[in-house]
Amino acid sequence: MQTLFLLLAQFDGRAVIPLSEVQKAFFPHLEENKLLLKINRGEIALPVMRAERSQKAARGVHVNDLAEYIDTQRAAAVKERDQLCGLGNHRRP
Repeated sequence: MQTLFLLLAQFDGRAVIPLSEVQKAFFPHLEENKLLLKINRGEIALPVMRAERSQKAARGVHVNDLAEYIDTQRAAAVKERDQLCGLGNHRRP
């Protein structure tokens, strides 16, 4: 939930963030069209929406979906770190 509030602050309280802004903030190593291609292939699990059905409508990402994506990526990184460091379920106090 904390990630959601941070994103709302970062993106001026907007519910839907333009894909171009998501790309610049979180995927600067990818061009926007490459990001969209990876999303469409399922390589990046981030839902992209349009405000209307038109093919020309701007694409965006709902702030809840972006927060969930970030939290999922973080959880995977923590799990990987714990496995590499031998932390797992046997954490020391």
